[in-house]
Amino acid sequence: MIGHGTEDGQAFLILEFIAEGSSNPQSQSTLGRLLARMHKMTQTYFGWSVDNCIGATPQPNPRSQEWPTFYRDHRLAHQLTLAQRKGKSFDGADELLRMIPEFFSDYSPQPSLLHGDLWGGNASCDLEGTPFIFDPASYYGDREADLAFTYMFGGFSSAFYQAYEKEFPVDKGFQVRKTLYNLYHELNHYNLFGGGYASSAQSSIRSLLNHR
Repeated sequence: MIGHGTEDGQAFLILEFIAEGSSNPQSQSTLGRLLARMHKMTQTYFGWSVDNCIGATPQPNPRSQEWPTFYRDHRLAHQLTLAQRKGKSFDGADELLRMIPEFFSDYSPQPSLLHGDLWGGNASCDLEGTPFIFDPASYYGDREADLAFTYMFGGFSSAFYQAYEKEFPVDKGFQVRKTLYNLYHELNHYNLFGGGYASSAQSSIRSLLNHR
């Protein structure tokens, strides 16, 4: 960041310009390793110092000591409430919210520093192949939430995942929780864009209910 402030009632942010290059296996590997190292940066609480946004959607970040409750109330329930205001409800949603703790019965994530909106469009590399990420929706949460979203739209190669795994191995329950974490983004995309994201979210809810 170069600078920020306000002028005539308008806020401004000045950032460094980075000319984008083309991704390659080496840059993907470096990205995976650096993301894992970022996830090793921890805090004593889940959440953030302030609320922020994911896209145009408000994202509440109250400090919490318990991740399942934080994720249930301030991620999934929050998005479901926004959907209800648009006239959309999802079968099984209340039941899923009640069973959230079951997904963490043998897994206790630490509060890792997250990008928060890590899809392929928010990761790139410069002309020398050095990777960088941008447009975050940061908070401290389960690192699996970042990893899960990298799968939703693609854009990350096997070199990325191999490097991440080598630096910071993922818990074996991630394959199930990946669906749980991407449900947040499916609901958010429905609230932002509508369309087929409602069907995707409903499918994820059904899949998660079957894992009881």
